Amino acid sequence: TLFVCGTNAFSPVCRTYQTLTLQQEGEELPGQARCPFDARQSIAATFADDRLYSATVADFQASDAVIYRSVRGPALRSIKYSSRWLREPHFVHAMPHGAHVYFFFREMAAELGLPGKLPAPPLGGAVPARRWTSFLKKRLQCAVPGDVPFHFDVLEAVTAPHTLHGRPAVLAVFGTQRNSIPGSAVCAFYLADVERAFEGPFADPRGAAAPWPPVPEQRVPRPRPGCCAGMGSAAAVVTSGDIPDETLSFAKEHPLLHGVVAPAGGRPLFTQTGTRLTQLAVDVGAGPRGNHTVLFVGSEDGRVLKVLTAARRPGDNGQHGDTAGHGDENGDNNGDGDTEAVLLEEIRLYEAGRWVLWGHVGH
Repeated sequence: TLFVCGTNAFSPVCRTYQTLTLQQEGEELPGQARCPFDARQSIAATFADDRLYSATVADFQASDAVIYRSVRGPALRSIKYSSRWLREPHFVHAMPHGAHVYFFFREMAAELGLPGKLPAPPLGGAVPARRWTSFLKKRLQCAVPGDVPFHFDVLEAVTAPHTLHGRPAVLAVFGTQRNSIPGSAVCAFYLADVERAFEGPFADPRGAAAPWPPVPEQRVPRPRPGCCAGMGSAAAVVTSGDIPDETLSFAKEHPLLHGVVAPAGGRPLFTQTGTRLTQLAVDVGAGPRGNHTVLFVGSEDGRVLKVLTAARRPGDNGQHGDTAGHGDENGDNNGDGDTEAVLLEEIRLYEAGRWVLWGHVGH
């Protein structure tokens, strides 16, 4: 079956259709929290264990950002109007992986004392009173290293998991802020690094300094906040309703983890200045031997860039301008081997800003 939701003239609804015949099955369902009211509002959704996990806004004014589980079983959601949980988010991608569901989004980064929007993938579990108990979030970092690292901090697109250097990874497009010089980068993140990052220290929102300091481990209650019942330090907990109040209170006030998830290789796979890249598709089995990774990156001005990421040749200093991605200053690329990105082709699909109007006048 095909589960379809639509804005329905600012009154969201959902329907189920047979895949082959497109005949509707059953009755319409309310689309609130499963679909935005306005098509310009962001939405990310995925199915896991026959349940729909959606991230969007749950009201007409777009003031109630929500991560929601529905369709089968009790409905669960994020806390209403909590700027610590979701702060003006723009949802980009959702996917199940292992025992968790990950949402990738950008939001206002209060912990940095900056107006920028930075991406964080949270993971979720069950909750009494229809709220999550295991919601956590962690920042992804896509930056060109140096004495003063250059950050691309606006998340635009994320792929499904691919195998990169023999390890599962997601690739993502990041851009600069709208009030700065246009530029974009593609960074890859190993999913093992993302999972491990959620085991790190919590960020302390009471810290006066930016970024927020880590919470001392002795202040973190047990079972550790973020664990689902029956898992990890909560292995002895039967249901989420049995999680101690101390853990629930801490989880409510400390959804953000300290630090960042660094990209594979410690730097972007590909960078481009002078334009903003917004979409990404990946072929990890390209070439006659199926052993090359090719990126197809779409820009907001109507172009698609075809980029080959390949092993750097011995003796190559990697001076390739915007298209180069290198190891760190010690020549170490975190076990990935030095890589370079080569722009193979640039395809212009349309002229941005040019409109063609068609009309017909009958007798």
